[in-house]
Amino acid sequence: MAEIKIEQKNQVWPWLLAGLVVAAIVIYFVMFRDNDKENTIDVVTQENYISGTNDTNLLGVKENNSTVAAFVSFVKNDTSRMRLDHAYTNEALLKLKAATKAMAGEIDYEIRADLEKVEESAILITNEPFDTSHAKNIRNAADKSTTALQNMQLAKYPWLSEEVDALKNAATAINPEILTLEQRDAVKNYFAKAADILDKMN
Repeated sequence: MAEIKIEQKNQVWPWLLAGLVVAAIVIYFVMFRDNDKENTIDVVTQENYISGTNDTNLLGVKENNSTVAAFVSFVKNDTSRMRLDHAYTNEALLKLKAATKAMAGEIDYEIRADLEKVEESAILITNEPFDTSHAKNIRNAADKSTTALQNMQLAKYPWLSEEVDALKNAATAINPEILTLEQRDAVKNYFAKAADILDKMN
């Protein structure tokens, strides 16, 4: 009797199912890997836009430095203390110098040379309280303080560029040829702008 050979049909559906699973896995990794790259590029680009470097963005960091807070409070709480002896201007300059130095220490930034010039101008104002060159000394101190704050802003706080522009305008508004008491609003405005920047840095 002849032997009948029975051939089993090759079943295609397990291979088809396996192929679909492999294709799904490949598609999953390709799509999510591309999304991760896009997210990484966006984050780095945004951080570079904000800070100009790969350093950590300091916008959300609060230093809460007490010296800076004392200067800000001094400027905000004082409304009309500028007198002929320029004690207010001297004290405001010294507090501004101390606050700027304290803020520079918080962010590890060296500005000693500019701040020494601010102190020199403050001392000149005190030593000759009735001298008519006070406006020139105040303007020199304002220019040096502005330089120091602008350098700090460029290095660590690039989003405060408008505030620095306002500070530069306030410094320029102090006319070295006019008596200080005739332009007390301009001088006080300068301190207000400096306090605003330091408060935002702090």
